[in-house]
Amino acid sequence: MRYHYRKGEAAGCAPERFFESIRIGAALNYPRGGASFYPRGPSPLSAVLGQRPPLYCLAMELGPVVLEGPHVRLEPLDRRHADDLAEAASDPLIWRWLPVQVTSREDLERWIDEALAASAAGTEHPFAVVDRPTGRAIGSTRYMDIAPVHKGVEVGWTWYGRAAWGGIVNPESKLLLLTHAFEDWGALRLCLKTDSLNERSRAAITKLGAKYEGDLRNHRIRADGSHRHSSYYSILDTEWPAVKDGLEQRLAALSPK
Repeated sequence: MRYHYRKGEAAGCAPERFFESIRIGAALNYPRGGASFYPRGPSPLSAVLGQRPPLYCLAMELGPVVLEGPHVRLEPLDRRHADDLAEAASDPLIWRWLPVQVTSREDLERWIDEALAASAAGTEHPFAVVDRPTGRAIGSTRYMDIAPVHKGVEVGWTWYGRAAWGGIVNPESKLLLLTHAFEDWGALRLCLKTDSLNERSRAAITKLGAKYEGDLRNHRIRADGSHRHSSYYSILDTEWPAVKDGLEQRLAALSPK
């Protein structure tokens, strides 16, 4: 069984950014003409321009974007998701290993405001994870640490309500995010990280097929004042086909027959 995913509402590249990207590409000797940079066929820009899309536009196309699968829809995070997320985020175990502790509605709204500020700055693309059958937001995830010139990105700040743990939500969300990053944006490297003591998250990342790279020691200070080591994992573009096949097989096994 093969999964097919629909994207929608991708952001375009503003004209002033387009010409800025051309200047960046020229400075980096970014080649024009010939085959498309996109790994699975020509991009929309190459069809219009007769050249590879500029690097900055590739970053702009990473988000904001709506990514939709059979069971979940990832849509740009908005304050209208606050009520659903407040309910989903109510279990303290969700925040055990995350850099902030959300224990009240005020904490959640502050977290949303900070995510929206990063989105407005163009440094991150946060999503609400929406359960399609109910239409309710059940968690969040985002693209972050975006490096357009080097074609690298991190997927992080991922959390779900307890009811979604261990089911189809996380693998389908990851398939949507990774497919868009590698096949549409042209990522060469996608990174994931977690607290070195978070065994559940480490097991999930390993199951995804990401390769362990090592720990950054004393990388963060936890809410309780202790020092966190961050465990880093990555997936390369050459590894993506095998990772994708694994995710599709997991989703086929989890889907109702």
